[in-house]
Amino acid sequence: MRLGSGTFAACCVVIQVLGVALFLRGFFPAPIRSSSRTEHQAEPPAPEPSAGDRSNWTKLPPPLFRKVVIMLIDGLRDDFVFGCVWGVKFMPYTTYLVEKGASHSFVAEAKLPTVTMPRIKAMMTGSLPGFIDVVRNLNSPALVEDNVITQAKAAGKRIIFYGDETWVKLFPKHFVEYDGTTSFFVSDYTEVDNNVTRHLDKVLKRGDWDVLILHYLGLDHIGHVSGPSSPLIGHKLREMDSVLMKIHTSLLSEERDTLVPNLLVLCGDHGMSEAGGHGASSMEELNTALILISSAFERKPGDIRRPKHVQQTDLAATLAIGLGLPIPGNSVGSLLFPTVEGRPVREQLRFLHLNAVQLSKLLQENVPSYTKEPGFEQFKMSERLHGNWIRLYLEENNSEVLFNLGAKVRRQYLEALRTLSLSLSRQVAQYDIYSMLVGTVMVLEVLVLLLLSMPQALSNKAELEVPLWSPVFSLLFYLVFLVLSALHVIVCTSAESSCYFCGLSWLTAGGVMALISALLCAVVSALAKVFADGRLLRKNPAHPKARWSELDVLILLGTLGHVLSLGASSFIEEEHQTWYFLVNTLCLALCHELYKNCFLSDDCEPQPCSHVEQGLVSSEPALWDRNIHCNVSKPHRVSKSPTSLDTLRGYEKWMVLASPWVILTCCRLLRSLNQTGVQWAHRPDLGHWLTSSDHKAELSVLAALSLFVIFVLVQRRCSLTSKVAMALGLLGVYCYRAAIGNVLFPWQRDSKDISKGVIEARFVHVFVLGILFTGTKDLLKSQVIAADFTIKTVGLWEIYSGLVLLAALLFRPHNLPVLVLSLLIQTLMTKFIWKPLRHDAAEITIMHYWFGQAFFYFQGNSNNIATVDVSAGFVGLDTYMEVPAAFLTAFATFAGPVLWASHLVSFLSSETRSGSALSHACFCYALTCSFPVSAYIILVTSLRHHLFIWSVFSPKLLYEGMHVLITAAICVFFTAMDQTNTKS
Repeated sequence: MRLGSGTFAACCVVIQVLGVALFLRGFFPAPIRSSSRTEHQAEPPAPEPSAGDRSNWTKLPPPLFRKVVIMLIDGLRDDFVFGCVWGVKFMPYTTYLVEKGASHSFVAEAKLPTVTMPRIKAMMTGSLPGFIDVVRNLNSPALVEDNVITQAKAAGKRIIFYGDETWVKLFPKHFVEYDGTTSFFVSDYTEVDNNVTRHLDKVLKRGDWDVLILHYLGLDHIGHVSGPSSPLIGHKLREMDSVLMKIHTSLLSEERDTLVPNLLVLCGDHGMSEAGGHGASSMEELNTALILISSAFERKPGDIRRPKHVQQTDLAATLAIGLGLPIPGNSVGSLLFPTVEGRPVREQLRFLHLNAVQLSKLLQENVPSYTKEPGFEQFKMSERLHGNWIRLYLEENNSEVLFNLGAKVRRQYLEALRTLSLSLSRQVAQYDIYSMLVGTVMVLEVLVLLLLSMPQALSNKAELEVPLWSPVFSLLFYLVFLVLSALHVIVCTSAESSCYFCGLSWLTAGGVMALISALLCAVVSALAKVFADGRLLRKNPAHPKARWSELDVLILLGTLGHVLSLGASSFIEEEHQTWYFLVNTLCLALCHELYKNCFLSDDCEPQPCSHVEQGLVSSEPALWDRNIHCNVSKPHRVSKSPTSLDTLRGYEKWMVLASPWVILTCCRLLRSLNQTGVQWAHRPDLGHWLTSSDHKAELSVLAALSLFVIFVLVQRRCSLTSKVAMALGLLGVYCYRAAIGNVLFPWQRDSKDISKGVIEARFVHVFVLGILFTGTKDLLKSQVIAADFTIKTVGLWEIYSGLVLLAALLFRPHNLPVLVLSLLIQTLMTKFIWKPLRHDAAEITIMHYWFGQAFFYFQGNSNNIATVDVSAGFVGLDTYMEVPAAFLTAFATFAGPVLWASHLVSFLSSETRSGSALSHACFCYALTCSFPVSAYIILVTSLRHHLFIWSVFSPKLLYEGMHVLITAAICVFFTAMDQTNTKS
């Protein structure tokens, strides 16, 4: 069966998406679990150890606190409370409690991923959630793992909750009263907290509850929208301080009547990066504030308690002990000992022993050689010493020996708890190797098939013979299918741990194995053809003497160099530097090519550009066939073209010579706009300067000027209707940014009338949809009116301009110059580089791909999840809607690659009427994207036990998976336009 190159490439990328998804499902495993405790049933508590005489303490200790209030402030990093800049100034009451009040303060370190849902799970279960929870955070499933909330409900305690609805999703039917608010509508930082506080007065006066949980979201939302340096942060901290004071004073007044202490917990789920996001591993995102406040923690005058560094997972064991509940079976945390140091020694040792027993059992269930672990040996030693202490205690021996032995046992337990917790934290998870292997095989088969299909796919006809039916009826197909089926049965019946691929239905698994078998047969068939023809690495299979140009070698070496660089964590953290270097080197290579063609043709005999001659025998000989009047049958005798460099006028020729340097200057300016990566992300940049409150006027002028230039650069090829819509849409963009307080109107000098900007944003959305509709209508019309080629080119450009308008709406105001310079570079490359030099479709595609990747980082993105601008997903929405929010967030994040890819379609469709240009471009785009994702899958598999696997390699893997999905959508669009072009 004969298929076009574009259709074949699009099908390959879609298959690759399935393989990457299967690999991701196996790579991000389930954390360690305890098999001895279910959700509704708990083991009886371990008895108190004894030596000789039997101890009479075999039950759980009574609760330490009558009521517990958990006040969780989303995004509360440690310096917001303990720092002299924020805490003292905006949280005076909290600062007083930390320095002089009855409290214990901690800096709780969160683990990756630093997003809300996994952190709630960590605090309530004490376990380490899997990294894939960063994706599940969008739609949290019910938590079936053993946790404090479930234990409290089983013990008959009444729990009330107000705040982030993630808690309601994690713990359905656990709360006797609740009121949830969506956590993803980040534009709202007032109502989302007022909805929590309005219940306080009524609830605090009641006595019919045992646990009250309050989750405030406003601080985190301000960080997403404005960053931690926003003046709104101070106002929000002051509001939280007043809420804390109200709760604390109410609990103290209640204690005067009951004489039983209560506990108030102030904590954060994660921190906040300097850009306002979270999800990565910077200290600002990992370190959170944790304060335990209770009258039971009275301190003596002069008692200075500095915040201690602990793990966030330690809170689960502490809350369980405080409420008189069993410690969650999967908890890897240890008891925060300062909370019980005021209790008698026997109770202290009892609490520590219960925690150590729980950790040792978890160690035994997850580590085969647990007896050799230092923590287990320390635990056994502590238990023996504890038994000796109990024997002396029961003998009513109150001597100094008993006191010293008790102190020794306490130290031994604390050391054992620390070592056990550390050992369990290292045993984070087990990989699903089988699912990873199946996904890797699919991805590699697609890559090899694309490589072997190059000779046919890049031929003049842009078609290739795909053996669809012959593999199905071949002996090799059936043999491979039977072998894979046998291996599947063996693996799934002998595997001790759970496997996702084994959990699929037999029909689905059989379909995947049949697909793998068919791909293998197709690879063997293509390999046989390549060996028969021997033309895999030739630039043009139709012309054996065609040679690779210097630009081709640069593109090949640059692509391979980028792939090899992914094996180092430092290169992944600073990947933007790789792309900046590649695009700068590309500009210098183009400059060299331009100068060589211009000056050699002036000084020597009249001759055409050397690249033009290569272009006629290159892999895209038909790209310029309508503009070049030459005899194709004699490829080395090329006549002068009206668009060659020799015929350019003085002004145009100077613009051609200056274009690479202008592009280099633009790239240098963009590098200074947003510092990204890890090593230099903290350094000041133009973006920080523009977004500060002192430079709002400068930002307003820059935003207005950028929007005007965008209109000038985009409108030149639009229809009159689209021009009007573009102008009104860009005006609406400025009005939206002014409405939410980012920029100023000329007549507005302050930000008193700040709103959510929903009406203004929807105003722009209407024009975006209108422009996209107009472009789509023109494309459909071009299929009917085959003779009018202009309609199709206008339709493609209008779709491109609609995406530009949407990007202008979603970009932060200081990032609008990124969009402007992207359009400017595209204009310069189109008019003064690609047209005069007549590059083939493959080279132009790779250039678009490189610049698209560079502009991904020019936006301020990185391979850290914290740089994802979540606020872009809620522009124009007044409630949380998952599908539109996900689409807008993905588009805003990958706007650079998407806009450059859409420009490529428009350029190839308008500058050439060749039927093979889009097919070649689609194939090259798919092949270029397949290289890094295939290599990276192998790298992360080999480096899965690396120290930085969760902080560096795993986030990059998620970005690569999303990039493959977007590439598949782009290739489908390429193919659709190619079919339209063929019909026309």
